[in-house]
Amino acid sequence: MIVCVCRHVNDKAIAQAARCGASFDDIQIDMGVGTQCGQCESAARGIWMQCSPSQSIAQISRGPTTESATYT
Repeated sequence: MIVCVCRHVNDKAIAQAARCGASFDDIQIDMGVGTQCGQCESAARGIWMQCSPSQSIAQISRGPTTESATYT
């Protein structure tokens, strides 16, 4: 689906760039997403966040770490 109508950028292009490790700033510079009218920025960021390698499921659903665990 087209995310950025002004620059004709679709969700697949944003997702692919995110999976390759591009920051959202990189995507804006390379593709122009969110730089003209700005209406697509929140949708584009959402796609980027879902597909970014730094947003793995293990990090999101991780339980308490040893630093935060209380031992008795």
